[in-house]
Amino acid sequence: MNPVTGLSLGRIAIGAASLYDPTMAAKQLMLDPATNPQVPYLTRLFGTREIAIGVATLLASGPARRNLVLLGVLVDAADAATGYLATKDGSAPVKAGQAMTAVASGAVVAGLLGLRTRKPAAV
Repeated sequence: MNPVTGLSLGRIAIGAASLYDPTMAAKQLMLDPATNPQVPYLTRLFGTREIAIGVATLLASGPARRNLVLLGVLVDAADAATGYLATKDGSAPVKAGQAMTAVASGAVVAGLLGLRTRKPAAV
């Protein structure tokens, strides 16, 4: 499967799970919604963003698709930086921040790999 398609489908799946059960999604990210009641709200915001980027990327073609992949790479890079900063300022447990940084960094790599794909229909 093309990395862009896989990443887009992954975004949609994670986004849907975050909307359907934000408490479960937050717990999967090692966050504690019991001690921070705003976490489900933020998880839903995250989910909506992921679905929007995933669907838009799947529906786009040519330069528009490439631009959406670049946008996704930038968003994922910001997510990776946020995870790193969360471990430094104590706003998330170290393991949670490391996990979020690793997942977001993997998404950056997948997006960059998708941009390198030579097939015109792939990006």
